[in-house]
Parts: sequence; structure tokens; C-alpha cells
Amino acid sequence: MMLTDFRVLDLTQFVAGPTATKIMAELGADVIKVELAPAGDHGRRSGLRSRRPGYERSTQSTYFVQHNLGKRSLALDLKDPRGQAILRDLVRRADVVVENFAPGVLARMGLAYEAVRELNPRIVMCSISMAGQSGPLADQPGFDYMGSAYAGITASIGEADRSPAMVPVAIGDSATGLAAAMAVGFALLHAAKTGEGQYIDCSLIDTYVHMHEDLIPRVGLRGAGAKFPRSGSQHPNGGPTGVYRTADGRFVSIMVLPYQWPRILAAMGRPELADDPRFRSPRDRRANREELKAIIEDWMAELGDRDSVLAALAAERVPCAPVLELDEVIAHPHMRERGTIREVDDPDIGTFPVPAIPARFSAWQPDASARAPRLGEHNEEILSDLLGMDADAIAALQASGVLVSDPGPGGANGA
Repeated sequence: MMLTDFRVLDLTQFVAGPTATKIMAELGADVIKVELAPAGDHGRRSGLRSRRPGYERSTQSTYFVQHNLGKRSLALDLKDPRGQAILRDLVRRADVVVENFAPGVLARMGLAYEAVRELNPRIVMCSISMAGQSGPLADQPGFDYMGSAYAGITASIGEADRSPAMVPVAIGDSATGLAAAMAVGFALLHAAKTGEGQYIDCSLIDTYVHMHEDLIPRVGLRGAGAKFPRSGSQHPNGGPTGVYRTADGRFVSIMVLPYQWPRILAAMGRPELADDPRFRSPRDRRANREELKAIIEDWMAELGDRDSVLAALAAERVPCAPVLELDEVIAHPHMRERGTIREVDDPDIGTFPVPAIPARFSAWQPDASARAPRLGEHNEEILSDLLGMDADAIAALQASGVLVSDPGPGGANGA
């Protein structure tokens, strides 16, 4: 069963919100993605577009497809009262609403949680934003990188003598989407037991702050002096822990806890380093991590290529991994056998790989044939089946621009 009896209204764009609702869709929920007229989710304008002859006008993109598998698309003008009325009617028939507008936008449409709850007392509503719905930063617009900056994550990344570095992946967006999906699931359990819905407020800043391992209590107790300086390829709180270059110009990631220190010495054939005053204790190894890095990389240079290094470390059970480039990740046998990377066959773009949801269930398998909807692809289906509208009423809404749809081949307009 999983979520097959639940209907979700998805009022989200880009990554964090769509990630939450995509997880629900892949677990069986009927996710109706309400896209804003005229162009839909902004994610449709990112990523790769179709190069297939005749599909040049398609709004599908790899970016959109990755984050919206298994959903149905209803493309509405929510500035028009008729569009807002349709949305209110759908709220009455939904179990969940997820939105990531800037705080206050839905309230100006008359769709704040209080109004939504009056329409449907059992509704679970989740808002996702950069800073949350309360607090001094609540009104600030922002994306993943702003959340990282506010949470003290950005300040910790990069070389000590350079500016902080930016991580070019949506860590906070994806993790917030996961947190939101989890919270919605728990709220649905609560609703099943009590008959009461509730409101969930998820923010990227909250997610990023939660990612700190132990620095918040450390700095809270000891002040700014307890902060670790940026340390580039080396972890500031351990040694040897970091990224190391091999003789063939590739890299290996190593993490050695204090009790594992003898293992890497055995792998390198350097037992005498156990008595070296520079490396005798974890604190010593942390203080002299750059010298230790040079010793390790000299050993790697003598040993040979990355695979030889990994084999020597693995023989002594030293935690290590190759630093894979993304093309290596996509082709890696583990990712393929486990389904971490899956293939999507999109009618407009073709076949390409996307990440799978990061959980496996013994009693549920996501639909391997699921695809992302074209813009407004399910306008007629949703409005006729759920709201009982006839074809003439739907055609009138389409003609007036309250409904929009993909003009590409096979799109709802059939153009």
C-alpha cells in the first residue's frame, strides 16, 4: 500500500519541495503538481532540453524530469480567481499540500494554513523555505547557498588562506526535501490516529544547522576560539583524514580514527611513525596533518596508481574510497546493481540516468516506468475526474489562459 491512498498537492519548484513530493510519488501517492502559468516550474528552464526533431518546443528538461518523476501536472494561473477556486476545490480532496513559495505568498491568495484547514481539517500542509516561516530572516528570499552561508557551513569549506568555497551540489535542498517527506509521513500517521491534520515548517537553514557534527556544543561552550580553521583537503578534526593524490593524478579519500592509526602504518610499512612525536597522539596528528599528508602522498607516489593504493589500504582494513568523477559514479557497478542510479525514458528527451530515492523497502518497489509530466499534461484528467468539470468548461479555461499546457508534440495542446 505505502502511500497509494493519499493525494498530494505539490505547489513547489526547483529542488527542495519537488524532492519531498517526488519521494511521495515514488512511494505511490497521487501527486498533482500545480504549476504556475504560463511557463510552469522554473526547473523546466534548467538542465538539458530535447534535441529530437519536432520536440524543440517541448518544455521538458533533464532538471525537471529528475525532480518530478511520477507526478501529474495541472498548470494554472493562480493570479486568476478562477485558478484559485480550482486550487481550493482540490485542497478539499487532498491529504497533503506541500509549497515552497516565499513566506506570505499563499496567504495573499487566501490559502494560508488557517484557510486551508477550514477547507479540510485533516490536511497536512508543509511549507519549505530558506529561513522558515518565523524569525527575523523569514521574509528573506534565498536558495540553498544562502542557507549554507547562514548556517555556518560555507565558512568551514575551502583553503585556510583563501575565501570560503561553494559546494556545487544542492545538499541543503535535497536534505530538506528528505526531511519534509519524513515529516509529512509522520504527520499522516498522526492524522490517521487523531483525525487532525497539522502544519509543518521546514527550512534550509534548520537543515544545514542540523548537519554540524559536534561544533555547535563545542563553540557554544568554549567560544569562537574553538572553531576549526578551513583546512582544504584535510579534515580539521582528524589525522590522517582527507583527500590524497596518487601517482596517476587521481585521488583517494581516507578516514582513520585513533584506534585505526596502526592499520595505516602497517599498510605503508612505516611502524616507526607510531613513536614519532609529531604523530604520537590524535592531537599531534591533527596539529601536524600537513606533514602527515606529505608522508602519505610520498608513499602513494612510490606505490603507483590509485587502484594499487586502494588495494594496499583495503588489505589492512583502512577506511578508504576512490574519489570518483561523476561519469565514474554513473557507470559504477555498485550504483547500477543497487539501483542508486536508474534510467528514465522520457518521450521528449530520450533515455538518461537519474538518482533513485535513497531508501529501499522490502514491501514496496517504485515504478521503474514512472516519468515526469509535460506541462499541464493532466489538466483535463484532473479537472474532470476530481472536480467533475465538463469538456466545455475545461476548454473555456484553456482558451482564457487560466489553464496552460505544453505546446510540444504529444502535449496537452497537441500542437
